[in-house]
Amino acid sequence: MINKISPSVEAALASVHDGATIMIGGFGGAGQPAELIDGLIAHGAKDLVIVNNNAGNGDVGLAALLKTGRVRKIICSFPRQADSYVFDELYHSGKIELELVPQGNLAERIRAAGAGIGAFFTPTGFGTELAQGKETREINGRNYVLEHPIFADFALIKAEVGDRWGNLTYRKTARNFGPIMATAAKCTIASVHEIAELGTLDPETVVTPGLFVKHIVKVPRTATGPAGFKTA
Repeated sequence: MINKISPSVEAALASVHDGATIMIGGFGGAGQPAELIDGLIAHGAKDLVIVNNNAGNGDVGLAALLKTGRVRKIICSFPRQADSYVFDELYHSGKIELELVPQGNLAERIRAAGAGIGAFFTPTGFGTELAQGKETREINGRNYVLEHPIFADFALIKAEVGDRWGNLTYRKTARNFGPIMATAAKCTIASVHEIAELGTLDPETVVTPGLFVKHIVKVPRTATGPAGFKTA
């Protein structure tokens, strides 16, 4: 019997190892798997490479993970924001490596990993420092940069509902990077607010098939203010 439901966040994260590349879903607070991030902090894995849309806000979530000093490198689109002081301090003191990737390129590089695409050409970044050292090519009169997929050992994502086979549905914009990250990682761990009985999810509403999910764990539904950054 296939049953991907983990009894706790701790159990779901048990296989995370030092040196892992970990994709973390979310666009700001929307879709951020806060409980899984807190669990990763408690887990203690170090020398991590994190792939995320940004580099954390305030002192919670991803920023709290960075603050532990256990992240070696972050791959993201928006490292600096008004309250990204944790990343700013680490970066300016040389304690974290940054790979800056335009948001569309980031999404496509993740998607390419899940789709089995070896590399792709994109016009974004051509003629800038982001293209330095990369292959470029003119195609139909337009200049392009060659970009490669981003693979991960683990993906930590947030969904709305899951069943014991690992099928997932999302809540509106909380979906964001979750579906493509799930396909690009060796092991996808999803937090959900509700576990549905097998067969009750309409197949037409399933966004991430259980094929791409290794563990799901139920977490409470919480809603706090902007500083707390946990969303319903």
